[in-house]
Amino acid sequence: MALLEELTPGVVVKGLLPGANVTVISVKRHGSYTVELVYKEVGGRLGSELLYSDTIANLEIAAAGLPWSFDAEGALFRLTSEAYRIRLAYLFDPLIAVHTSLIEPLPHQITAVYETMLGKQPLRYLLADDPGAGKTIMTGLLIKELMIRGDLRRCLIVSPGNLVEQWQDELSRRFHIVFDILTNDRLEASASGNAFTDMPLCIARLDKLSRDEDTQEKLRQTEWDLIVVDEAHKMSATFFGGEVR
Repeated sequence: MALLEELTPGVVVKGLLPGANVTVISVKRHGSYTVELVYKEVGGRLGSELLYSDTIANLEIAAAGLPWSFDAEGALFRLTSEAYRIRLAYLFDPLIAVHTSLIEPLPHQITAVYETMLGKQPLRYLLADDPGAGKTIMTGLLIKELMIRGDLRRCLIVSPGNLVEQWQDELSRRFHIVFDILTNDRLEASASGNAFTDMPLCIARLDKLSRDEDTQEKLRQTEWDLIVVDEAHKMSATFFGGEVR
């Protein structure tokens, strides 16, 4: 409860406006029970109000500052809230990437992604299932789950040239994730000079990366949360004509 004598310039008052505090700018008395109050809202807008004794009795003197001020250490608060967010993710939907994608995963795919891969920090894996075992589905599940959890913003997929469109189509159609394919036009038209920086979700042809030293240098300058290499055995070195390739 505020008293008439407490309404002085600089005082923060609660109850004059719904859900917000105001700062008193000036007070002009009209008799013993009425004042004309000029105030400033949190956003800086000025206003005035004619207050009577019964209205003043419903006001409260608040502490100076923002109505929902926060003075704890920001870094620790962010760390704590992030840990709490990750801990609660499974309470809502432990298989959220599965339930928001157009797929019917097989048991071994669920086991690989949710019981093995996601539990590894950092994740360094070679997924070497037989042809037709659904490695693309597992990769899409992993990418989408990491994106939902906020752990993945930049992802690079390196694939043989004849499979890049297939990767793009599968990820878009089944998981609603839109990847861009790295092309010569994208490299030349990059506003930053490095197309990899401009493309957070990128699919690149293996032969393009292996033969173009300028593209390799641009790739070295970028960082990724996840890199997926399709048919990685084709990246092995070979010895031909006295040279290592």
